Order: sequence, then C-alpha cells, then structure tokens
Amino acid sequence: MGEPIKYDRISELCELIERLAAFTDEEEEAAIGKGVTRLVYSRAWKEAQSYLAETMVAAGLSVRWDKVGNLIGRLEGSNPHAPVVLTGSHIDTVRNGGKLDGVYGIAGGIAALRLLMETYGTPNVPIEVVSFCEEEGSRFPIAYWGSGNVTGLFDWQGGHDIKDAGQTTLAAAMEASGFGRPDQPECLRSDLGAFVELHIEQGVLLERMAKQIGIVEAIVGQRRYAVSLKGSANHAGTTPMAMRVDAMAGAAEMIVRLEALAARNASLVATVGRLQAVPNTPNVIPGAVDFTLDIRHDNEGTLSWFCDYLFQEYSEIANRRGLKLAITPWLETKPVPMSRTLASHIENVCASLSLSYRRMSSGAGHDAQLFSQLCPTAMIFVPSKGGISHSPEEHTSPEQLANGVSVLVSLLYELAYEGKSL
Repeated sequence: MGEPIKYDRISELCELIERLAAFTDEEEEAAIGKGVTRLVYSRAWKEAQSYLAETMVAAGLSVRWDKVGNLIGRLEGSNPHAPVVLTGSHIDTVRNGGKLDGVYGIAGGIAALRLLMETYGTPNVPIEVVSFCEEEGSRFPIAYWGSGNVTGLFDWQGGHDIKDAGQTTLAAAMEASGFGRPDQPECLRSDLGAFVELHIEQGVLLERMAKQIGIVEAIVGQRRYAVSLKGSANHAGTTPMAMRVDAMAGAAEMIVRLEALAARNASLVATVGRLQAVPNTPNVIPGAVDFTLDIRHDNEGTLSWFCDYLFQEYSEIANRRGLKLAITPWLETKPVPMSRTLASHIENVCASLSLSYRRMSSGAGHDAQLFSQLCPTAMIFVPSKGGISHSPEEHTSPEQLANGVSVLVSLLYELAYEGKSL
C-alpha cells in the first residue's frame, strides 16, 4: 500500500454527524429526553436520508434509492462490472438514542470515499456507501429491514402484517414515504465482493484496555420475543390476594427468573426492555401484561437451550398462577463469524497506522451479520466513552472517530485500488 492513509478532516466528519443529529422527532424529544429519535419512515428519518443523499452527491457519488428506502452512493470503478466493495450502516435510531450509533458508519463511509476519490482518483472496482433504512426494530417488531432486504432475509412486499404501536403497517409506512414502488431498483444484491461496517463499540472493553481499534471476529446470536400474559383485571382494594389472577405479578416473577438464569450462564445476556400493562391504572389489578425479551450468546446451541429451558419455566409460572401465556418470536439471528482474511488486513492496517487494536466479539447485533454468507464481511470498532450507547450520553472523541475512518480508508484502498485478495 505504500504510505498509510491518515484521515485528518476531523471537523468535516463531526459536522456531518452533528447535522444528522438535528433530524429527530421533536414530539419524542419533548416527551422523553434530548437524545435522537429517528424511527424508520418517520418525517425525521426521511429528512435525514434526503440530506445524506445531497451529501453523497456533493462528495461526487452517484446516488440511488432502492424499494425499501436504502440509500446508496457509488464511486464508480474502472471495471464497473466487478464485485462491489460496500461500506455503511443504518440511519434509524432507538428512542432517545445517541448521535453516533449507525450514523458514524455512514458519515465515515462518505468521508472515506471522498478522500479516496480526491487523492487516488477512480478505483479499479466500484465502492459504495449505504445508509440502510432500518436496523434497530424500534418502531416495528422487526429488525434489519434494510439490510435484510439486501441480503434476502426479507421481501420488500412482506410488510402488510407488521404493525407499529399505532397500528400502522410497515407496508403503509413505507408507501407513505415514497417507497415500495415496482419501478424502484430492487433491494436484493448478488454483486458484492465485500462488506465493511465502521461502528462505535457500544461497550466498554476498548476503553478499559486502552485500545484504539476493535477488530470484530464474530457477532453474537440474538433472539427477540414478545411475551403476552392474560389474567383478570379487578379492584385493587376488594380482591383478596389469594383470589387474584394478577398478570403483573406473573410478569414480575418471570422477569426475576430470567435474570437469575442468565446470571448462571457465562457470556449470555438477557433483557426485558419494554413492559406494558392493561389497564395500567394505580387501583386496578393488571389483567394483561406484554413484555419483550432480548437474549444473546455467541454459541447457537447454548442460546437455543437457554430459550427452551426459560420457556418451560415460564409455562410453569403461568400455569401455577392461572395465567394464559403466549410467546411470539420476532427475531432470530445466529452467531456469525467475520472474515478472517479481512480481519488480518485490518490488523496490518492498524500496524501501519501505529494504532493499538484488539480482536473481539460484538455483543450487539449489526447489519454486518447478515452479509457474512453473501460476501467477506468485517467490522471496525472505535471506543465508546464509558461503554454507553443507545443513550444521549453516547460519545466517542473526534480523534477516535478519525482513527476509525483512517482504518476504513486504508482498507478500502487495499480492496478497491490494490485488489487485495479475499
């Protein structure tokens, strides 16, 4: 590669990230905090994607949208029919989230392509940066809608039975945003040579170990479920404890049991992130409770065993309390290894840039995990202050952000200009 490529346009990168943070749902911001809320197909989401499209054009890229609203900027290669080197991440956020999750990989990708084009001209093979329309599962009970349509996990016509809290279907929301039209480009790709995702760690390991770059070797498997309990709503003051069919008490026992079982299993994490009670009134025994489960581990066998055992326990709790139990799966991803060859390339890049690094697993799910069976795939992490993410307190220093882009630029140069073997 010759001299390592150092990215030094830090203010330009940070300015784009800050501008994108301004595209947020103002009602959500007023209600729950000062973080970023940008749910798929919302007004804030569409405005942010449109701004990114303008930014890509200004960077000299050709731009297209596919049927679900994934946005792709392309730096054409001298061999336009060669397999594409793709980088990028997602534009949607959790509710009241941070400004870096997902966005950093897109902003970093645009910055990398601009620098490569201005410094080295046309690559041998095409390079693209993608802003996936959705990854988080924050609005609809489905995650990876953007990358899932690119990789064949989902079909863009399949959103008619998936509804948000307001009973709007995914298909209707997509159509209202101007997508889902037959004349728009197809989502499914068969032309990819590699996918590289730049991301904040969302954990504390790199910071604690004073490492500048994380080289992801694997992404953990993940299961998400919707749990529904039906009991009997009744007066809180006149119903004896022994005569209650309390859905909330049953849910509480299940949640405590989840925590206890997960604590016995190394590397396994389990979370109840959302809980809703009906009628949700102080003086009424809850007649129904719905809650979510998020369970993750890096071994598929352990993950399956844990879920099966947990649901046997839940069935016993429900039967003993006279509750009706329904458990609906809505996400299942297997543990996914990243490309060893790409990881070795990243390791060499870090050495050339004198950046300290660590090989590691990702406890968070990412778009990259869907690409590993489609093409060689890699993830590059930079530290997260305090390990905080999915929060307004999410932070990575400008210098650390620039380090990640430097690694990405150098890797993309090797793959698209030098033709490094995969």
